[in-house]
Amino acid sequence: MNPYTPAMPHSKRIAEFLLDIGAVKLSIDPPFTWTSGLRAPIYCDNRMIYSHPDARTFVADALVSRVKALHVPPDVIAGTATAAIGWAALVADRMHLPFVYVRAKAKEHGAKKRIEGDLHPEADIVVIEDLISTGGSSISTVQALREEGQGRVGDVIAIFTYALPSSLEAAAENGVRFHPLTDLQTLVGVALGQGRVTQKEAEIVLSFAEEPERWGK
Repeated sequence: MNPYTPAMPHSKRIAEFLLDIGAVKLSIDPPFTWTSGLRAPIYCDNRMIYSHPDARTFVADALVSRVKALHVPPDVIAGTATAAIGWAALVADRMHLPFVYVRAKAKEHGAKKRIEGDLHPEADIVVIEDLISTGGSSISTVQALREEGQGRVGDVIAIFTYALPSSLEAAAENGVRFHPLTDLQTLVGVALGQGRVTQKEAEIVLSFAEEPERWGK
C-alpha cells in the first residue's frame, strides 16, 4: 500500500494561499527551529488560514472534495487537537456527518479519555490534519481512534505535508494513507515562480525533506 497520495490539482492554488497570507514562511539563513529541535528552512502555521475567509473557504471545500474521493465513505470525521479541530468541524458540517476530536493525551480527570464526542464502535473514520511533519500526531490520533474508539481508520487528509521520510515510514508501518492537499515540492515551485526564492534556494529548501536531521548541521 502506498502511504502517500500525491497532492491534488488544486494544490498549487492552496500553496499560493499559504504563501500569500504568511501561513508558510521560507528562510535559509537564519533557519527556523521547530519544537522538536530540528532546524529547517520552512515554518508552517496553518492556523493563519482561519483568519482569511477566501483561503478558509477554498481549503474547506478542498478537504470535503478529498474526503468524497475516498474509496470508503466515512461515518465520522475526526480532527486532531488542537489545530485541526476547526477544519474537521467544517468538513463534518458540510458533509452532515458526526464530528469528534482527539486530544494529544488523555484528560487527567473525568473519564480520562482522548476522544471527545459521541463515537460509536465499528465506525469508518477519516482524520483531518492541518499539517503532517514527522507524522507522529497523525499516527497517534489514528491509534486512539482504533483502540479507544474501536473504529476503522486508515486515511488522514491534511492541508500540507513536508513529505519527510519518517512520516511516510510511520504511515506504512501503521497501515495509514496520507492525503495532503498540497506539499513542500508544490509550494517551493510556486515560491520559485513568484520570485520569492532563487533556483539555488529552492534546491536547498527541498534538500531539507531528504535528510531533515542533517540539514541544519
